[in-house]
Amino acid sequence: MNQTATETSISKYFEQDHDRIDELFRQFQQFKKSDFPRAKESFVSFKFGLQRHIVWEEEILFPLFERKTGMTQGGPTSVMREEHRLIKHYLEAIHEKVKALDPQSDQEEQRLLHALTVHNQKEELILYPAIDRTITQEEAQSVFEQMKELPEDRYQKCCNHD
Repeated sequence: MNQTATETSISKYFEQDHDRIDELFRQFQQFKKSDFPRAKESFVSFKFGLQRHIVWEEEILFPLFERKTGMTQGGPTSVMREEHRLIKHYLEAIHEKVKALDPQSDQEEQRLLHALTVHNQKEELILYPAIDRTITQEEAQSVFEQMKELPEDRYQKCCNHD
């Protein structure tokens, strides 16, 4: 967590993390056909970052929102969790190509990018602002503290590291 969480909202923090993760994926795409070791390094960082982001949401942020609103079945977080499953499926398809040192992952990348774009827009335009309106600053601070304490082994699973 690079930025000072106490000075930001859930929306701002998670949107900035989306941007950071997106940039890592752009780097992977930029280098995959010209410098595969560099591309793989970017992919590993991207995968860890995306997995961490999903764990932050599913284990810390969403449960708090659900407790505060009572929206559990069929609410926005249910939709986000379902989309996370699809995103992880597409992510693993690219992961398999990277493990095989195969830069021919354009189709898999397009599927992932489409899913992420739609998903991130829903979070940034609807869910995160709703969370900011629902929780107190103390609860937001608690979210950021729990995020910092999340063990790396909860999300660092990739390539030859798993």
